Amino acid sequence: MDPITQPIREQVTPAPGTSFLVKHYPQPQLRVNKLPKWHYHPELELVYVRGGHGRRHVGSHISHYQDGALILLGSNLPHLGFTDRLTQNEKETVVQFAPSFPNPEFLELPEMRRVRELMYRARNGLSFDGTTRTVQGNRLERLIDLPPLGRLLLLVDILNELSDSTECEDLNAEGFHLQVETHGYERFNQVQEFIGQNFDRDISLDEIAGVAAMTVPAFCRYFKKTTGRTFITYLNDFRIVYACKLLADDHTTIQNVAFDSGFNSVSQFNRAFKKHSGKTASEYRSAFKLTVSGRVPE
Repeated sequence: MDPITQPIREQVTPAPGTSFLVKHYPQPQLRVNKLPKWHYHPELELVYVRGGHGRRHVGSHISHYQDGALILLGSNLPHLGFTDRLTQNEKETVVQFAPSFPNPEFLELPEMRRVRELMYRARNGLSFDGTTRTVQGNRLERLIDLPPLGRLLLLVDILNELSDSTECEDLNAEGFHLQVETHGYERFNQVQEFIGQNFDRDISLDEIAGVAAMTVPAFCRYFKKTTGRTFITYLNDFRIVYACKLLADDHTTIQNVAFDSGFNSVSQFNRAFKKHSGKTASEYRSAFKLTVSGRVPE
């Protein structure tokens, strides 16, 4: 088994003469990600993925997105990248800015109250859907072509619009960020890294508790308090999200999807998938194909 990769904080360095970083990937399939899969940084991050489908893994939240994503991540919130060579998205735009953006004095202005509140809410991760995702995502893509001042003004306005959106989902339970800070990022990151490398096989409580350097009872309490779920439930959810990716990619048979996702039997997989998504694996695959073709699932 490969040794656990120590988490590395991403270094975010804006270009000279700018206060935040904008990265745009017009051909994501050519992107080479040099970051560790599981990483964090003090800067907030706003990501727009145009089209495609993939995994959202933010803190303790794991889910499968379809037809693109618009996500706001808070400071030091651990996460995985949202695209890879198989995501089949058209573009990806990433904006990273300091918690005091644009600067402490400006952020404290009365007119910035809603933006301050949005940045506070982002500590647990926010996902935007519907018209908000489309309209504000399109505006975010425009940043790459604007001069520095134009970028600054547009980003402030995008954040203001996001602060007023009702098409928003909190990705982690209240208190998640506090719990991770209290117990340390390194321990939580090691657990996440281990799960990501070994979810397709049996992982005992003794083994995962050893990764965290804790006794089994202490680890169970820690994990439930931090993520809001038991380890077994979380592991099965992780496997189901991976299975959703395989189903969306039309990955052979349902049986192969079940075993490749780490389940010991098809019946166990079917029960877990129905409980997680409300659909059977076959229904999920059929609905995804209809969505991709532009038809509305019944």
